Amino acid sequence: MSKILQGITKYRLNYQKNMVEQFKKVRDNPVPTAVFFSCVDSRVITSRFTQTQVGDMFIVRNAGNLVPHSSLVSPTSVATEPAVLELACVMNSVEHVVVCGHSDCKAMNLLYSLHTDPEWSEETLHNSPLRSWISSHGARTIQQYAELEKSHFRRPLMLHAESPNNKFPAYVDLDEKYSVTDKLSMVNTLIQMQNVTSYPFMAGCLQDGRAHIHALWFDIYTGEVHCFSRKHKTFIVINDSTIEELMSEVEENQENVRTGLLRRSRRNDIFPGLYSHKDGEKITERLDKVERFFHTAQTSLPKECQEGTCDHSAHKK
Repeated sequence: MSKILQGITKYRLNYQKNMVEQFKKVRDNPVPTAVFFSCVDSRVITSRFTQTQVGDMFIVRNAGNLVPHSSLVSPTSVATEPAVLELACVMNSVEHVVVCGHSDCKAMNLLYSLHTDPEWSEETLHNSPLRSWISSHGARTIQQYAELEKSHFRRPLMLHAESPNNKFPAYVDLDEKYSVTDKLSMVNTLIQMQNVTSYPFMAGCLQDGRAHIHALWFDIYTGEVHCFSRKHKTFIVINDSTIEELMSEVEENQENVRTGLLRRSRRNDIFPGLYSHKDGEKITERLDKVERFFHTAQTSLPKECQEGTCDHSAHKK
């Protein structure tokens, strides 16, 4: 406790005045741009490695940077994480949701032990809030990890972010550089992205382009921060040589969502009630295939045909 009290004294001498000035700027109208889920691990100092300031982010920390799936949350079994998502994205229009895992995660070590230890029992869970939390909300993580392990991590997870119709592959540690539990931590981080989308209010925000979801992974041994790239289909280090490409990818993903919204609006004009129809998802998948077919057919035509200046006499056959 003496270390905490001495730290507060140091804060008063060196940082309080500057922080109060920041408080004044955001006191009446804070505009946070992200909600950030990270682990409670004392080595993971979120605001330090993101260099964020007062008013920049909502931060949620728990054991294992877990986001409970909506199926495990109810009025009689509440959770902080979806409450913060609603507060941030619905009530405060926060645009970005970030899930951040890390190396040597003790929660992930425990999850792996529960998976591999035949001795644990239901009684163990009842007597340990931590084990109960990890077991309940890490179940899908360990299931997906076991599937990847069978393929020696040669096959990807299939994920979606803003739209459930647009899935993308995610490979974990193809170079085989990381330990078993670090791989598990990466899988867990990606699975929590999916859990964010399980809430109806979040599905609405994501599909309407009001929110976007991202995954980071912090290596406590090197201090490097990795970002999951949908383009590269894996986590890549954020540094001077990758930052521009990653920022462009974020912008491109946002533009793709906007394009999808425009397409959705046009389809609703033609087929009123399409997206509320019980078979709406199947119908839209077929429409997507038709659009891709005609786009491919169109781009394979001679340039004159694409531009509408061809009389087709040279290639009628």
